[in-house]
Amino acid sequence: MQNHYDLVIIGGGPIGLNCAIEAKKAGLKYIILEKGVLVNSLYNFPTNMTFFSTSNLLEIGGVPFIAHSDKPTRREALEYFRRVLDSWDLNIQLYTQVVGMKPGKDGVYQIDTTKGQFTADSVIVATGFYDTPRLLNIPGEELPKVKHFYDEPHPYVNQNLMVIGAANSACDVALETYYKGAKVTMAIRESEIYPKVKYWIKPNIENRIKAGDIDAYFDTTVKEIRECEVVLETPDGELTLENDFVLAMTGYKPNYSFFESLGLPIADNEFKTPIHNQETFETPLPNVYVAGVITAGLQTSTLFIENTRVHSGVIIKAIANKK
Repeated sequence: MQNHYDLVIIGGGPIGLNCAIEAKKAGLKYIILEKGVLVNSLYNFPTNMTFFSTSNLLEIGGVPFIAHSDKPTRREALEYFRRVLDSWDLNIQLYTQVVGMKPGKDGVYQIDTTKGQFTADSVIVATGFYDTPRLLNIPGEELPKVKHFYDEPHPYVNQNLMVIGAANSACDVALETYYKGAKVTMAIRESEIYPKVKYWIKPNIENRIKAGDIDAYFDTTVKEIRECEVVLETPDGELTLENDFVLAMTGYKPNYSFFESLGLPIADNEFKTPIHNQETFETPLPNVYVAGVITAGLQTSTLFIENTRVHSGVIIKAIANKK
């Protein structure tokens, strides 16, 4: 069969690439299927983003990650993973969205995509979580002015901007847009800025709030979003503010509807982790594995590239042992 592989890897992010490297080293016939661009999640990070992790913690496949400073930028990360792809000559098919999977004869899996059908003896799901925002589920969230992904500050110059959230992304966005000329207001559900915000950002955002440069409403939720207004529920009652744009920096979660389309069972607990063997990462679907941050389910702040790189070698070893 022309499109039959020992291994299909779903997701072309850093962990998917690392799985492919390990598969190539083990002599497996493999292919990566990626619905978007190479390292799609990283591509959708803010344009001026700097990673919290150092470059050496992001390295995979023995390819050195050389950056201009200790912590690399988004641009440097994209360049790095392009070099990884070229250095290992990895087999990847971009812009190929997986839409379903079902077991076939003799334990072979049939993977349906927007660009045809593939079959594989084994499958690794390494899709990350950055594509699926945690929604507010309030009236007006569907308006074009509401965004769950931030790119750059220029569109918000001289605009009334509401930033929802108080963790790293929200504080980053509030500061960058403020410095570029936006009129920033923050709606924060808790009584303070998230204590684990990056140490070089937390004092800055707190000082800007204290000075009145950025308005912040604590113990507050957004009740409704309108074309030119937002309605807040504050400790002092309902408050309506003029508004041009809303950036909902409320975090992200794994794509559970996609997991359902693959038939991956999910644990019935608060973390909703894909059920898998803790030692091999194999799911109850024989020869189907999960890798990367999705193994933590909704605990999205616990796993990163640096502490999931080891998943790749463990999984490929398990596959090779079976063969």
